[in-house]
Amino acid sequence: MKVLAVDSSSVTASVAILEDKEVIAQYFLNVGLTHSQTLAPMIESVLKCSKISPSEIDLYASANGPGSFTGIRIGLSTVKAMALVNSKPCLGVSSLYSLAYNLKDKNNILCACMDARNNQVYNAIFKVENNKIIRLTEDRAVDINDLKIELSKFKEKIEIVGDGAEICYNSFKESDENFAKNILFYSENKYISAANLGLAAAEIYSSEKDKNKINSEINYIRIPQAQRLLEENKKL
Repeated sequence: MKVLAVDSSSVTASVAILEDKEVIAQYFLNVGLTHSQTLAPMIESVLKCSKISPSEIDLYASANGPGSFTGIRIGLSTVKAMALVNSKPCLGVSSLYSLAYNLKDKNNILCACMDARNNQVYNAIFKVENNKIIRLTEDRAVDINDLKIELSKFKEKIEIVGDGAEICYNSFKESDENFAKNILFYSENKYISAANLGLAAAEIYSSEKDKNKINSEINYIRIPQAQRLLEENKKL
């Protein structure tokens, strides 16, 4: 099965093509340009370099949140259009679940964190059993102090990953150095990889018996700021 995977849910952008769960092409950018500028050329490049046409892709996948509202919409709308034109399925994959795949070779508790500002992170907690990632919580927005209380209940080592991981680690260390000793943080695991998102998408798709349940719905966790402001103005 050939998968084209896209991530544009944060400041970085990445595109990958996988064949039978092997990465055959990947393009990653962290140059500060908007996803509307970079994503289409990146997709065109990986397809051209791997000598694969869009019609040969069996599954299209993109991060469906949480993360940048605009970035998520750009990524999903792009792959949904390609999937529709080529009559192929399109799957939205959790940004946090994709981050957990950065640490799939670990046997600890995995804590995926994306910066949500105001001392909050978008977060989900997972664990690895028999080389399989098991979800322990739903994707949510949580206060960093509340997350510390929740993580303190685990006896296992805790690996934190994502662009909010360093913020959490520094906060944990400042408030409780002994607790922080149980936290493992690696700066190289800061960003989502489209290759790992593609691996997650392939496993989700293969394990779903009812393919009609495969969807690409957006999961912002929070409502967009424009909508929040509109609702606040209605109350005035």
